[in-house]
Formats: sequence, structure tokens, C-alpha cells
Amino acid sequence: MPSPSKSRRRERPKRRRPGWREVSDEFWEKIKPLIPPDRLSPKGGRRPIDHRQVFNAILYVLRTGCQWKMIPRPYCSGSTAHRHFQAWVRANVFGKMWTLCLKEYDDLKGIDWEWQVLDSATVSAPVKGGISQGKTPPIAESSGPNDTCSWMATAFLSA
Repeated sequence: MPSPSKSRRRERPKRRRPGWREVSDEFWEKIKPLIPPDRLSPKGGRRPIDHRQVFNAILYVLRTGCQWKMIPRPYCSGSTAHRHFQAWVRANVFGKMWTLCLKEYDDLKGIDWEWQVLDSATVSAPVKGGISQGKTPPIAESSGPNDTCSWMATAFLSA
């Protein structure tokens, strides 16, 4: 029979760190006006998903580096999050958020605008299909079939 302390430990839910998986209410109220409303089809369709849920899903992908399709179910589908992410990038939502956060930080702590540093690492991604550079030249002239083929041919012909 398990001891009472062990069974109590199992029943106790894990404490969640606030702000680790979801943005705080205070932050959400500041960035909510920056997010453009969904365009509704005149024909109807599904009702729009909560933007806060989508924003939390996007932050999950950015924080963990997982694929869009691997977003946990409680947020939303990966395709929904990716579609909203692309639309918000086109609408410069993240640039506006960055500006808003910089202004607030400047008001609270102050930013020394005289001295700034930018660090970046850029790696070119391969192009799908690649760029054709012509046929790869052979290293040495072909001397005929390889050992396996010549052995099989010799065995077959001599039989």
C-alpha cells in the first residue's frame, strides 16, 4: 500500500508558471488593437478563431522551434496559426508590436539611443530545385562494368 505522502504528490496538479505558455492579460490588452480583424466571407463559413489563442500558438512555435503542424491542440491547428502568422507579417503586426514594446521600455527604463549594437548571422538557404550548373564531369574515365557485373557476366558466359 503506497504511503499517504506519495499518493498526495501524484494528485497534486503541477503549478503553471504564469506567462510561460500564454501572454499576460496586461500585455494582450496592449497588443490587441494592433491585430487586424478577420475578413468575414459574405457566404458565411466558420467563425473566426480567438486571436489570443493564435498569438499564443505562434509564440509557442517561435519559442520551441517546432514545426507548425506540431502545435499542441489546445492552441489551434498549425495551418491556422501559420495562415494568421503570414497575414500578420504582411500587415506588419510584429513590427508594430516591437515599436510599442521599445517605446514602453524607453519610458520605464530608458534606452541609450547613442550606442546600439546589432548582431546577425545569415546563412543562405538552398533553392528548391537548385541552380543548374551543368553536368558534373567524371573524375576518371570509366573502364567498363564494375567488379560485380563483370564477375556475373564471366560466370554466366562460362557456364
